[in-house]
Amino acid sequence: MRCLVTGATGYIGGRLAPRLLAEGYEVRCLARKAGRLRDVPWAARAEVVEGDLRRPETLPAAFEGVDVAYYLVHSLGQAGFEAADREAAIHFAAAAARSGVRRIVYLGGPEPKQDGEVPSPHLRSRAEVARILLASGVPTVVLRAAVIIGSGSASFEMLRYLTERLPGMVTPRWVRNRIQPIAVRDVLRYLVAGATLPPEVDRAFDIAGPDVLTFEQMMQRYARVAGLRRRVIVRVRLLTPSLSSYWVGLVTPVPNKIARPLVESLVHEAVAHEHDIARFIPDPPGGLTGFDEAVALALAKVRDAEVETRWSTASGPDAPAEPLPSDPKWSGGTVYTDIRQCDVNAPTSALWRVIEGVGGEHGWYSFPLAWSVRGWLDRLIGGVGLRRGRRDPHRLQVGEALDFWRVEEIVPGELLRLRAEMRLPGRAWLEMRVESTTDGRSRYVQRAVFLPRGLAGHAYWGSVAPFHAIVFGGMARNIARGAEHATG
Repeated sequence: MRCLVTGATGYIGGRLAPRLLAEGYEVRCLARKAGRLRDVPWAARAEVVEGDLRRPETLPAAFEGVDVAYYLVHSLGQAGFEAADREAAIHFAAAAARSGVRRIVYLGGPEPKQDGEVPSPHLRSRAEVARILLASGVPTVVLRAAVIIGSGSASFEMLRYLTERLPGMVTPRWVRNRIQPIAVRDVLRYLVAGATLPPEVDRAFDIAGPDVLTFEQMMQRYARVAGLRRRVIVRVRLLTPSLSSYWVGLVTPVPNKIARPLVESLVHEAVAHEHDIARFIPDPPGGLTGFDEAVALALAKVRDAEVETRWSTASGPDAPAEPLPSDPKWSGGTVYTDIRQCDVNAPTSALWRVIEGVGGEHGWYSFPLAWSVRGWLDRLIGGVGLRRGRRDPHRLQVGEALDFWRVEEIVPGELLRLRAEMRLPGRAWLEMRVESTTDGRSRYVQRAVFLPRGLAGHAYWGSVAPFHAIVFGGMARNIARGAEHATG
């Protein structure tokens, strides 16, 4: 059986693909850029086809010969995400029907059940996508999940950082709304099994774990599992979803543009109203994973640096797609650069280990306050800030987020190129390169590149250039010293 996985560069898709491979399925992944999946551990066993669900002319090759198609894309956090998701779902459904796909599997969100309740834009969009796919003429199973608990999920990161960083907090009234979270391992189990459902199954199912909790109870139980003191939580009426999401964006790694639709969805109760899925996919022998166990498993993954995917892995279609131009003339105008290099009294392997370990808890090797302030400023204007961290403390992959950068290219032992995702009046890259010398030592070459956009871009570079000697110069010196110290 051949399965097509859309959204394979995202949180769920990046975990589903290797599990389908483990079950013996042929897996084809649809990605806007094939290189985004180049470094994942399972890349050699899967087929990757370039295409875009918003460009239907790119889809026939991806759907050819496919038995089961997984719809796992979502434009959450992007401007006009409802229209974007509607367009993508229409194209996906049409391509699946034309190609003779036998089964569509879609992971959606819960539907508010109370009479007169107006769903949030996020949940409204999820429900609309479900209706489009169910109307495709292809047997479709829609799995409706509320909060997903797993290492690296946006919901878990919100819960984790709010609870760990705030021993006391003022919260809105919706923290007492009931939620039925589900462990990511159970979500993946349902998704894998969805490929073998009989053709007469053509409907939506609620999927959820065994515990019904309020968000307040989830925070208190997280604290208990994590070995923290009980949190002091004071509920007030004045905190609107918009204000709440802004606060979440400041305290947690999840930026406001993603936090807001998630918070707006928490205003609704999200409790499963049926468990019909068990007629076709029975519960595991030990039962579905409880909330406390799901949290413990997620924390263990974080502690052991075994997080497979993170919410920040995905980048939307509005992200810069062009690689760093090798010819300044490509830009049709000014290209600003800052180049630093120094000889390092250490082998190339030691220097590379320091380079590949930058960011996250290791920091950026110069003027921590300046990096921190830049991250906070980015958060205040709606950017991603520094708090996204890194998935693994030692290894990087093409396409994954690294604080407010994204890994654009990595050549092990030689080159790391990062593309900026902070809010800027232009586009920026940071290159870190290792060169060998004839005496067995190494040379570190660092290059920052900025392509300004309009007068604001030129003014921005002029305003920050005086600090480059401190920030970029110090970074180059300290990376070199770190490599020398590691071999000292």
